[in-house]
Amino acid sequence: MNITHHFDDATLMAYSAGSLPQGMALLVACHLHWCPHCRERSEQTDAIGGALLNQLAPTRLNDDALNAVLARLDEPEQEFASVKHDTVSSAAAAELPAPLAQMLGKPIDQLPWKRIGYGVRQLDLELDGPGATRLLRISPGVSVPHHTHGGNELTLILRGSYNDEIGRFCMGDVADLDDDVSHQPIVDTNEDCICLIATDAPLKFSGLMGRLVQPFIGL
Repeated sequence: MNITHHFDDATLMAYSAGSLPQGMALLVACHLHWCPHCRERSEQTDAIGGALLNQLAPTRLNDDALNAVLARLDEPEQEFASVKHDTVSSAAAAELPAPLAQMLGKPIDQLPWKRIGYGVRQLDLELDGPGATRLLRISPGVSVPHHTHGGNELTLILRGSYNDEIGRFCMGDVADLDDDVSHQPIVDTNEDCICLIATDAPLKFSGLMGRLVQPFIGL
């Protein structure tokens, strides 16, 4: 896998700090599963975070701090996936990064895709937190309406490729965009382009077509 597009430093720092919304954290974890370059960078941001913590002055804890921590041990764990690891099919594990394979439990082509317009289907992962986290499946030659961003948008290519004003994105590549970027991705191969997309605010579609699809895409 030849990955040429990676995360900004700020995104990896936020991931190390645990401050990303759930969907964005999932997407970062998926890219790290495939990308040794970003895994190495993530280890560096983890180390920076640890060094900064070591520099903090000690703070006196409340008298009931230990009891509060012990009480939290009885709380249920928060997990991305509701499926068990042994329910993940071998086909899903082979074609998807592990965090997403564990969540979906089945191959991409067996998912319950919902058509939202000509040549575009989606699957809402319905994760908690701001924004939205979805899989988009776009047919060859089809483009997403031109849009900007109300906040941040992360996109990970799972299959196929697309071109936009920034460049060409293929399997494993990630687009790390903010509200300064305006673009219109178009699928440039003869196979569907399947992407994992996480946003922390709605997209801003331009033009008549964009305004018509906004309620259906909902990103």
